[in-house]
Parts: sequence; C-alpha cells; structure tokens
Amino acid sequence: MKTLPKNWITEGLIDFEYKKYQLLAYLQANEKEFQAVKIYPALGDLIDHHRTLSEIQSGKTELSNLFPKALTGIDFQKAQLQFERKINDGKVMEEISQITDFALPKLKNQIEEGKAIYDFVEEQVEFEPIGILPIYTREGYILLTQERKSEVHAFRYKSNFLQLAGERFRSITLWLVGIFQKSLANTLERMKLELIREIKELPNPATWRFHSQNCLPIEETLLPVGKRLLLRSVSE
Repeated sequence: MKTLPKNWITEGLIDFEYKKYQLLAYLQANEKEFQAVKIYPALGDLIDHHRTLSEIQSGKTELSNLFPKALTGIDFQKAQLQFERKINDGKVMEEISQITDFALPKLKNQIEEGKAIYDFVEEQVEFEPIGILPIYTREGYILLTQERKSEVHAFRYKSNFLQLAGERFRSITLWLVGIFQKSLANTLERMKLELIREIKELPNPATWRFHSQNCLPIEETLLPVGKRLLLRSVSE
C-alpha cells in the first residue's frame, strides 16, 4: 500500500503543485484499498494524517518543529545537541498553509468513506461466545468463519493494558494457531476441545465465534473489526 511519510508536508520540495500530486496519488492508492474492502492500515493512516494537519491548522502543533534541523554544535555543559531549523521563510509557510487547506477536506472525505465500509463490515458480522464463558476472558480463542467457506481460522488472543500519557488503555494481541475444516462432524465446539487438548496452558479458555456473512480480506478487514468487538466484550 502506498503511504505518506508522517511529516510529508514539510519534507522534500515544498511546492503546492508537487504536494497536491503527492497527496492525490496517496488518496488514489487508498481508494483502491477501499474498493477491495480493505480497511486497514489505510483508514488508521488517514486519521493520523488528518489529525496532524488539523493540529497544524489550529496552532496546536508548532509548524516549525516539523521542519528538518541542522546540527550546529554541542553544549557540553548541558550535554545537549544544538540544532538550527533549515527553513524559516514566509513564502514556504504560505505554501504549507495552502497545502493544508487543500488536503484536510480530501482526507476527511476519504476517512468518512473508510468509516462507512467499516460500519458495513461490522453490521454483517456475528460475534458470540462458543459455550459458557469463564470469568477470566483476557485470554482465549477466536474462531473466524466466512459464509460458503469450510475453513475456520483459529486465533489465540491476549488482552493487556498499555500506559500512555498517564492513562491506561486495553489492547488485544492476536496470532494464528491453526486452520480447521468445518463439517457436520467437526463442529466449532469440537475445534474448541481440540485447542484445549493441544494448548494445555488454557484449560478453560474464553472462545468466540466471529462469522462474516461475506468473504472479505482477513488481515486488512475482518481481524481489525474482530479486535474491536473483542475489546468491547473483554472490557465488559
């Protein structure tokens, strides 16, 4: 997938026409991802770029801090490197302001498109426990199924807390542990029992069925949606 550098607006040639071309090429690549119903990483990347430009426009981010800096010396007493900004030109700032004004609505429009696809995917999936849920749900399995497909992708998950800016956030880690073939005899309940026999460190695991009524990309679409649904269930 084509990406934009984090500080694309201040990197390289700072020219409105060039940056416009750079942005439109990026958005065109994202559009192809969305047409293939691939939500991530495109949607998250778009949101990050929109947030950065919004903060620049509102003055929350000092624009000059995004420019590349040149090393000019060393302060040995303070043990600090000394830098000087390479660019400090009013015309350049005008170009960047023009680029920001052009980019923000286009980024927002594509974010809305990505969110609409996400909502569609979330509305057509089913997410429910397999069997009785134990009290401890921070670790377990997800059995991912898709309509008209016999393959069942079994993922193990683990929920952790992250400490960011003084706040705690719950995160989910997923990894594939096996691919089963569903049949009249080989049910999801039987697969759960097989996982318990094979992975003995989880004798009574929380296990969830995550079913998509449509055949969609697993890594780019179903797993991100599944993580969100799992986070809500584990948090509750």
